[in-house]
Amino acid sequence: METLEIMPVRVKVTAVLKKAILSGEYKKGEQLSLTDVANTLGVSRTPVREAFQALEAEGLIKLRMNRGAIVKGVDEKFIRDHYEMRALMEGEAAARAAARGMDVTALLTEVKEAKERESFVNKDYYEDLNQRIHTAIWKAADNQRLYAYLLSLWNGPSIGKTTSASDHYRISTDEHIATLEAIGAKNGEGARRVMVDHITRSMDNILAGLKK
Repeated sequence: METLEIMPVRVKVTAVLKKAILSGEYKKGEQLSLTDVANTLGVSRTPVREAFQALEAEGLIKLRMNRGAIVKGVDEKFIRDHYEMRALMEGEAAARAAARGMDVTALLTEVKEAKERESFVNKDYYEDLNQRIHTAIWKAADNQRLYAYLLSLWNGPSIGKTTSASDHYRISTDEHIATLEAIGAKNGEGARRVMVDHITRSMDNILAGLKK
């Protein structure tokens, strides 16, 4: 049986902020207050400080001494580079999970039931399930460096500005089912292909929003 992976708070905070920057919710030049972000997300200042450091290392923000951070903004190439690396690495993780015989029974049952009940339209539930699916696949790939790298790239659901959240959740749920079914059938290349398509569609969502 696969064990559940608990994503560190600093990674969750980094993902929330990264998603906001990539989607354009935070604009170039906008100031981010460590205290304000911590209060908004309901966490302490420590994981926010760690998230700021990670985002600066990626070139997404510039830290200011005792004054929070400034958003540097992103362009099309940055977004393509980010999602292309996710597609390469997550595709490889899916193929390895299939080769290593990942037990997808519980997750596949849950996601199919979520689709039937349409419970995936609940934002919090979908984001939790989405995270658990991806991290379970990374873990099943059985490569700690790959896992750590994917964790650093994680930015959660990529809805963008041109599609509704419910439509994105619905399509992603079908893609998750197809990925897990391919892994369960030990079809490594099939799992890789579906995962790459899944990440590429997310990239297209963000790029479409960038051009609006």
